Amino acid sequence: MSQQDYYQTLGVSKTATDAEIKKAYRKLAMQYHPDHSKGNKHAEEMFKKVSEAYAVLSDKEKRQQYDTFGSTDFHQRYSQEDIFRNADLGDILKEFGFGGQGGRFSFGGGSPFGGPFGGRQRRQAPVKGSDLVYELPLTLRDVAGGTSKTVTFQHQGRNENITVKIPPGMITGKKLRLAGKGEQSSYGGPPGDLYIQSRVSADPVFTAEEYDLHTTTTIRLSESLLGTQVQIPTVEGGELNLKIPPGTRHKTRMRLAGHGLPKMKGSKKGDLYVTVSVDIGNKLTSEQKKLVEKLAATGL
Repeated sequence: MSQQDYYQTLGVSKTATDAEIKKAYRKLAMQYHPDHSKGNKHAEEMFKKVSEAYAVLSDKEKRQQYDTFGSTDFHQRYSQEDIFRNADLGDILKEFGFGGQGGRFSFGGGSPFGGPFGGRQRRQAPVKGSDLVYELPLTLRDVAGGTSKTVTFQHQGRNENITVKIPPGMITGKKLRLAGKGEQSSYGGPPGDLYIQSRVSADPVFTAEEYDLHTTTTIRLSESLLGTQVQIPTVEGGELNLKIPPGTRHKTRMRLAGHGLPKMKGSKKGDLYVTVSVDIGNKLTSEQKKLVEKLAATGL
């Protein structure tokens, strides 16, 4: 069955209570149940969809997984059999007087528990353990060149150390998956996965926006008028020459293309933006004041 927004399917908000979710399902299941809409293929499809949505949102653990990782990742871990396992759909349908008969079709190739949805019962697939997320602090230099980090986490009730190779471009929010390093399954299935999620620390020189870097350079008033050349540090530890043209104004932003952070799984880089700050000085010497007065007299 194609992926769907379960909250939208049931017509409830993401903050809906268990009672609100159950009430919404009752109403829609009554509307689309095959005994009320025999031969109506659209109604049958909608009954499957609302039943799947309820099976997930009525289960605390499944709902948490769905809310945390989104529809795509959720369906990579949960099969149709996993979704409908332990759902109380049959009990709800009996309240309608259907005698537990949910129609003569199956959900995604057969209901995992038979009974109220008909179809041949299939062997239940083991439920995977929960995934874990470890937030790893990185510097901008780590992100620029890649690095290796040793992380310590709880696995099978004990501390475990593992060295993780961090690829270049792992900006804040990017994840690495370590298969089988998550929580153990309560149902005899495989363990979940461990996700290493990056969090880039503040840097004294640069700020980052995705793969672009921003920094500031300060020049004198005379340099802004006459032009100059300045040295700009790079995140890798080097320097770049930046030509400041005559007449550059305060807070002018200049771009150094391709000198930002590398992008994961690609050869491209972001850009480095330099904001020019013009220092006009707080107090002029007597000589400087005379010179400025002469410039003013020329109309400058």
